[in-house]
Amino acid sequence: MKLQNLAIIFIVIMLPISIVLSAYTRNQIKTLNLQTSYDSKLVNSTYDAVKAFQINTLSNTSSDVASSKMRDIKASANVFFDSVANSFGLSGYNADTIKNYVPALVYTLYDGYYIYSPYTNNLGEDITLYNNSTYQNGQTVQGLKPYVYYSCRYIKGNIDVVITYTLDNYITVQGKVGENYVNKSGYLLDNIDITNDIVKYRNVEIEKENIQERVIIDDDESKKTAIYPYVQLNGVKYYLENDEKIFSVVNGEKMYLSNNLAEKYRNDYFNDDNDSAINYYKKAKEFTDWVRDNLGDLKYSDAKNENGESITDSDGKSVNGLYGNTLIFKKQDGKSIEDEDSNFNEHRIAVIRYAIQKNLSIAIANFNDYSNSNNEFQMPNLSETDWYRIIHHPSLISFLQGLAIGGKMYNGYAVITNDKTQEVVSEDSIFIVNGDQYSRVNEKGLNDKEDLIGYFNVDFEKKLYRINDENYYCYPHDELGSYSSIVNQTSVESYTSIYDYLSDKPDLAKAYYTALGRERYGMYRVNYDNYINN
Repeated sequence: MKLQNLAIIFIVIMLPISIVLSAYTRNQIKTLNLQTSYDSKLVNSTYDAVKAFQINTLSNTSSDVASSKMRDIKASANVFFDSVANSFGLSGYNADTIKNYVPALVYTLYDGYYIYSPYTNNLGEDITLYNNSTYQNGQTVQGLKPYVYYSCRYIKGNIDVVITYTLDNYITVQGKVGENYVNKSGYLLDNIDITNDIVKYRNVEIEKENIQERVIIDDDESKKTAIYPYVQLNGVKYYLENDEKIFSVVNGEKMYLSNNLAEKYRNDYFNDDNDSAINYYKKAKEFTDWVRDNLGDLKYSDAKNENGESITDSDGKSVNGLYGNTLIFKKQDGKSIEDEDSNFNEHRIAVIRYAIQKNLSIAIANFNDYSNSNNEFQMPNLSETDWYRIIHHPSLISFLQGLAIGGKMYNGYAVITNDKTQEVVSEDSIFIVNGDQYSRVNEKGLNDKEDLIGYFNVDFEKKLYRINDENYYCYPHDELGSYSSIVNQTSVESYTSIYDYLSDKPDLAKAYYTALGRERYGMYRVNYDNYINN
């Protein structure tokens, strides 16, 4: 056969193949580019929603109240959908259309989470509704489903309790222990030594302190702000003015206490320096001892579902961290209960993860009944990195599925953490003030500085004050953030455990542990005994 004939045959065979491969490659590149673009748009919209939630809650002193929190979350969800609609506007998707591809938004909070997704409004037959009612029975509603706690039931002998976990080492125990019904809450901590009323945590003495912050007092420019000593109790800060009056700031408005009540607060909380950190460690030791004395024999396998059965996943396999003979609260040799890899924390993380996965997978699967899309919605596999972020910080998890991107359907999710929240004092939310600036606790050389004091990171954000029906803003602390520590983090040291990192830095450890205890003690917690007895 002539060479020319072979060339023709080769061209006839290879040309269609080349065309097909070229088209396939172009389609794959287009698909990859679209997926990357959609991932970026989803992340940006999720960030917008978290930012809106932060803005609404930082100046809202009632953000811990359920109704206020739900309002802020609904506003955040609206921002998400508006942002997604704007991002995908050029792709032909408007706000109403894009909702058919968002099966759920999950707002993980301190002791539980909300799922924002469609549901059928079922009010019952005995409910009478008027024609102009906002919602009708049987109507499809897109909104917040009931709050779900990070809770687990335990049954062992004469113990039948429900324990609610949180994003830190605070738990609530409710149920029957022996012949007694209990409802107790507190922080779990080891390494606390109390001798002759001297409190030490990890060999660092915790002492009283004099803390102050700046508050707007008048709209006159000559005396716009003043610095007051304060104490925070059950989520409310009380300020002492001129050694006499006491006020709090409620949603920007100054509220003065009555003379009799102010006198009581002065005697109870302002006659001496602030002892909130000391009280935190005292109560933590007392509660930890009670838990070990009464629940010390509880094991992973004592965790049960709502039917009193062992907890298994969808395949019928035991869930890691929720099954086995490991004791949950027992003191471990060479390890503390607050350590990241303790038995308690391994189990706590498993409970939180299981609670989120279980209800979220149901919500996404049920979305198939509400969506106009032909796509079959299903729970994606979240990476271990994302699960770590979710379990350690309040977060927003968003899902976007079913959009066509070339040769496949888009199935993406985004996780954005909320690291500026008044709800939880995490181990990395304490900043250290040194002179006229504040830094992260792991800034290089910080232990060698003098007069260190720690504060909650949200206290460096501006706060709203309303005076004569006008809005004013003020920074409680006027120190400037260290650029190399707070912003680009080029001057910080890495660590695996904050406790190991601070073990040879006594001055820094004292400032950090005091601030951590003070801020956690002052938070609003259900059943936590740090309230004022009026």
